[in-house]
Amino acid sequence: MPQDATIVIRHNPSLHYADAALPPRGGAGGPRARGKEPLDLVVWLRHEGLGRLRIGAYTPSERTPRTGTHHAVLKMTADEALRGAGRLRSIWRDRLVHYQPAAYDTDGYSTDGYATDTGPVGGFPLTDSADLTGLASVTEPLTTDLAEEGFDLFDRLLDGPGPELTAFRAFLTDQLGGDRPLRVSFDSDIYLPWPMLALDPGPGGDPWRAFLGHRHQVEQTGQSYVTPQRPWKRQGPVPVTSLNTDSTLESVGRAPEVRKLLEERSSLTVCTESGPFLEALGGAVLDDDVMYFWCHGHFVANGSPHPHLAVRLSDNRDIDAELVRRHRRHFREGTGRFTPFILLNACHTGQMADAPELEHLGKAFVGLGADGVLGPQIEIPQVFATEYAYAFLELYLTGEHTAGEIARTLVHRFAEEFHNPLALAYSLHCGIDSSLEMAS
Repeated sequence: MPQDATIVIRHNPSLHYADAALPPRGGAGGPRARGKEPLDLVVWLRHEGLGRLRIGAYTPSERTPRTGTHHAVLKMTADEALRGAGRLRSIWRDRLVHYQPAAYDTDGYSTDGYATDTGPVGGFPLTDSADLTGLASVTEPLTTDLAEEGFDLFDRLLDGPGPELTAFRAFLTDQLGGDRPLRVSFDSDIYLPWPMLALDPGPGGDPWRAFLGHRHQVEQTGQSYVTPQRPWKRQGPVPVTSLNTDSTLESVGRAPEVRKLLEERSSLTVCTESGPFLEALGGAVLDDDVMYFWCHGHFVANGSPHPHLAVRLSDNRDIDAELVRRHRRHFREGTGRFTPFILLNACHTGQMADAPELEHLGKAFVGLGADGVLGPQIEIPQVFATEYAYAFLELYLTGEHTAGEIARTLVHRFAEEFHNPLALAYSLHCGIDSSLEMAS
C-alpha cells in the first residue's frame, strides 16, 4: 500500500547564520518538522568533594582532543562559586528591582550610583512597567554595571595559574565569544545564573551583547536520575495546559490576558488551591503539555543553614520539592506519565539549591520527567512577569519554536524595545529543545 514518506531535516548547514530572530514559521504547511540537533557546546562542572571543582567543555559536532574534552581543575571552590552566584543575584535585586531614584542615606549621600531627580522618593519605579524606555537613562548605565558584575564572576570562575586552566579559559572564551549564536548546555553539579554571566564588555563595548543569555541559547542541566517516561504523542487538536495560581494575582498586569490566551489556545485547567493540584499530580497520567505557575515563591526556614524554596497558591500550603516528589512516588519506575514544560513564574523559582547535595522545586520537577523548567533567578516584578509570560506562551503554544529559541528572543526583545534587562533573569533548567509536538 503506497504511503507518503515523512522527511525530518536532521542538519541545516545554514542554521547558525541566523541571529536573534526566531526561525521562520512553518507557513501554510503547518508547524515545521523538528529533529533535535546536537548542541553546539556542552560545558560541564563537577564537584569532586572537599570543595574542589573540575570544569570541562566539548563541541559535540566536532572532533574532541585526545583527552576527550578540554578540562581543568578550578582555583575557585564550590562554596566560593555559590557565594559569587548569590552575590550576583542580590546585585540584580538591589540595583535593578529595588532601584529608587533620589534615595539618600542619613548622611545625605546617594545610596545608589544612579540616583536621579525624576520621580518621588520611595517606591521602585523600574517595577511599575515592563517598558522602561522612559527610564533608559537609568537602565542603560545599570545594564553596563550588571554586565561588568557578570563578567567579574565569569572571570573569577576561570581565573588561576597552570597550563590546563589557561588553555581551557582560552578555549571556552573563544567558543562563547564568537559571532555565531550557540545552543549551550551547562551540565553542572552546582547552579550558577549562567544567562546573567557575561564576557568582557570592554571599554565602550555593547553591554547587552556581553551577557551569555543575550549571545546564546542557554540551559542548565545536571540531574543524576530522571524518571523514564513511556513514549507517547498527544492526540487532541489543542495543547493541554494548567494554570496554577494565587487568585490574588489574577488581575495583576497582563495576567487576565495570559489566562485568556491559554483558554483560547489550549484545553485549560485552573487550580487556585494546593489540594486539586496535588490530587492531579498524584494521578498516574498527567496530560499537561504546559504547566504554568502564577503565584508567589519564597524561601522557607527549616532549622538548617539551607532554607528550601516553595511556592504557594491561594491557600497557605507550601509546595516544595519534597511534596511534589511524595505525590509521585508510586510512578518513579516510569509507570506513569509526566512530561510537561513548566513555566514557574514566581520569585526565585529559576534558582537551584545553594549546596550541591540539595535541590529545589525546578530540579525535582525535571527529575520526575518534566521536559524543562523556566523560572526567574531573582525576585521578579509582577507586572514584568505577566508581560514575559504572555510573550513566552504566545510563541510556545504555536508549536513552532523551542523554549531555548524563545527565551533568547525575549532577552533581545525586552532589551531593544523596552530597555529592560530582566528577561536575562529567567533561566532554563533543561528544556532548550522543548517544544509542543502538535498533532497532525
